[in-house]
Amino acid sequence: MPSSMEELIQKLHEIFKEDRVNVEEVKELMESYRSNPQDWKQFAIFDTHRYTRNLVDEGNGKFNLIILCWGEGHGSSIHDHSDSHCFMKMLQGELKETLFDWPKAEGGEMTESSHKILEENSVAYINDSIGLHRVENVSHTEGSISLHLYSPPFQTCQVFDQRTSHKTEAQMTFWSRYGERTPFQAAAPRENN
Repeated sequence: MPSSMEELIQKLHEIFKEDRVNVEEVKELMESYRSNPQDWKQFAIFDTHRYTRNLVDEGNGKFNLIILCWGEGHGSSIHDHSDSHCFMKMLQGELKETLFDWPKAEGGEMTESSHKILEENSVAYINDSIGLHRVENVSHTEGSISLHLYSPPFQTCQVFDQRTSHKTEAQMTFWSRYGERTPFQAAAPRENN
């Protein structure tokens, strides 16, 4: 059981030395880490207008470890994961995860398959064979913080309009890297987690 975020990262590097990802092993490891703000507060950078993606570790090229900070009412679009594994651990607060089926054809409304509330220290997992999802902080009084692991890392994903199933490509950007704010980009790209 990792006693700190630093130890969690070290153990993740060991697991990801192999090319094959053992989903249960990664999920169990992330669940065994008990959230401690002293470990991650330097990476938890909020923005008042949208959620932020803050890079913590590049995982020797095999994964990205990112802290997402969700202000009150912030949420993602419905999106895929570009054939990557996505693990999401709650560090603080709660998030609602809504799963959607892949659209059969563009033009119709997307079908919600399930939703759940993710509480502190819980871990969720999704990949493209499971479906698509949207993540949102439904609280109007508290921010939420989640730790995401993507393997392999990806630069773009597809986002979907819930009413029409229309998809567009979104560029992945980081609000900060290793606790340092990234340079401001004039054209704000559409982001997802």
